[in-house]
Order: sequence, then C-alpha cells, then structure tokens
Amino acid sequence: MNPADAIRLRARELAIHAHFGQVDKVGRDYFTAHVADVARRVGSDPVLQTVAFLHDVVEDTSVSLTELAQRHFPAEVILAVDALTHRPSETRADYYQRVRADPLALSVKLADIASNTDPDRMRQLDEPTRTRLRRKYTAALDVLL
Repeated sequence: MNPADAIRLRARELAIHAHFGQVDKVGRDYFTAHVADVARRVGSDPVLQTVAFLHDVVEDTSVSLTELAQRHFPAEVILAVDALTHRPSETRADYYQRVRADPLALSVKLADIASNTDPDRMRQLDEPTRTRLRRKYTAALDVLL
C-alpha cells in the first residue's frame, strides 16, 4: 500500500471513530450518510479523500487540528481541514472566501454541498428545512464559484 492510501485509511478510521453516534438531519448515521458520501464524490484521489473524511472532524467533534498534526497527517491536509472549519464568530462570507483560497478545501466543500443538497436527501426533510438549506447553499456557491 502506498503512503497516500495508508493516510487515507487512517483518516477514514479517525472519522468513523470521531463521528460515532452522530446522526444527520434525518436520523441516519452521520459517517455513512454524509462523510463517506463526500469522500466518494471527490473521486479517487487519496489526498482529496483524506480531506473529505476529515472535513467535519474539527468543527463537529473533539478532534483538533493539533491532534491531526500529532497523528502525522500531511500539512496540506491539515491546512485544508482548517480552511473547511467554520469558526463560531466568523461570517459565512469570510468562511467561504477561506475555503475558496485552498484548492483541496474548495473541491471537498463542493462535494460537501452536493451531498447536503442531494435530491434524495432533500426529499426527506421538511419544507422549511429544504428552503433554508437551498438558500444557504445557493449563497455559498455564489461565493465559491
């Protein structure tokens, strides 16, 4: 196994463990329903898949950027995960500009939005939630693209 594939597998295992017990908006296992879907959507590049597996771990779990460094993830992966991590006091516009500036983060964020707006997922949500998410992700794409 080449080093990039080994790192990708470590990221997958960390994400499974970190997101354990979390569910998405319709009650499905968060890793399976969303994180793995984002990793699938970025294609076969192991670095992009590594970032995809880790894209929500800092924002949504107790895993920190420091821990990612201690676990010897490459700097480019940590920088992309940092770019993908929305800070509580940060505006969405500032967040999306930071994502846009990092090519790995941008690719993963576009896959993240595609996963979150997948028609099959959206159909399972109530109308107010669908409307709110459509507005949020339309605004995001306006800044990102």
